Amino acid sequence: MSFVSSVDKAVSIGTACHCTDITSLRQRFYQLSIAVEQSPVAIAITDVKGRIEHVNQRFLDVTGYAREELLGKTPAVIQSGETAPEVYRDLWQTLYAGKIWRGELLNRRKNGERYWEAEVITPVRDDLGEVVNFVAVKEDITERRRQERELKLLATAFETGQATMITDAEMRIERANQAFTDITGYREEEVLGKTPRIFKSGRHGPEFYQRLWDSLLQSGHWQGEIWNRNKFGEVYPLWQSITAVPDDKGGIRNFVAVFHNIAERKRMEDELERQATRDHLTGAYNRRAFDATLRHSIQQAELDNEPFTLLLFDIDHFKQVNDRHGHDVGDAILKRLAERVADTLRATDILCRWGGEEFTILLPDTRLKGAAVFAERLRHQIEGARLNGLAVTISTGITQYRPGDDTDSLLARADDALYRAKEAGRNRIVVDSECQPV
Repeated sequence: MSFVSSVDKAVSIGTACHCTDITSLRQRFYQLSIAVEQSPVAIAITDVKGRIEHVNQRFLDVTGYAREELLGKTPAVIQSGETAPEVYRDLWQTLYAGKIWRGELLNRRKNGERYWEAEVITPVRDDLGEVVNFVAVKEDITERRRQERELKLLATAFETGQATMITDAEMRIERANQAFTDITGYREEEVLGKTPRIFKSGRHGPEFYQRLWDSLLQSGHWQGEIWNRNKFGEVYPLWQSITAVPDDKGGIRNFVAVFHNIAERKRMEDELERQATRDHLTGAYNRRAFDATLRHSIQQAELDNEPFTLLLFDIDHFKQVNDRHGHDVGDAILKRLAERVADTLRATDILCRWGGEEFTILLPDTRLKGAAVFAERLRHQIEGARLNGLAVTISTGITQYRPGDDTDSLLARADDALYRAKEAGRNRIVVDSECQPV
């Protein structure tokens, strides 16, 4: 299946989820498809059984295969047979647990040549929380591995083409190449004699640098993700490899840092994560993401004994709105409602589209009384507004965490309170402890 076909499939799913602006959605997907195809890292999309549905041009360049030789196959076609089985067990256990897997694999190109790849594989879920695809972002790190083994002379760093900085044993900068200047903004003469402290972004604490130095001094090498600041004050992510170059007596002569900017990769990872946790119509959290947040809130409440409240509300007589004005209008109302509610929330509050016209709000560090005041103010604001030209009202059920609660008991009480609000005439709130309109 081509990436365009995958886009069409996603658009069809979006239509079933009441997406209103299909043209805009399709345009966003096509923009993402262009970014994927032109990405400097290899990208593969598979189904849940690992069958390849799409690969970008960089993937073809790295492996030497034509696209038609890969579609429908599994990544076993490029496996070298030399990667330890436990690596693949960990990979699949991680993915089937719904988590992102990161690691390195030894693969084989079509011509038989072996190469190393650093991979980030992300499960992609649909609105029901089911994994429907895996997206692998793969970087050929064969050259970096070769450098780690063989880089003994300073000149070697400048043959790689990657951004390279060489320091003495006291971390004073001695050399930097053009790629270094392209990324950091500093010319070589501006940094000579200075230390890498000038690149610190402030995002990492002392413990991060302590772990870096422990690894570097114990094993002679460190590699990982680090956030730096360039000459113009911009903070950006790097993948950096630092190698200690020994002298003839076993001491350290130099440090060689080789790095590249991974901002685009991080952006893609963030976009995939956003798609996995957000409702496509309203932008609120989806049910799977809210479930995880609610479980975490319960665990935190058990530890610190701090209260939180849960609101469950929906639009009164929403079916009549859809029947009378059509689903496009109904979807527009849902979007406007979510926007208005989000504008009333604190940064720590969580809004979720629970399903259809039903929403939940999690209010941390909030007791029933405060939640009821907030809910009444929200009810009044919605009642007085016109969403997409129509007047609507909401009914709300409220409950507070009690020791021993789990997600089911909390949601059941909120749902019962919401039911009572509807039974009492709608356009009102009910607190579960009193079960009376407020």
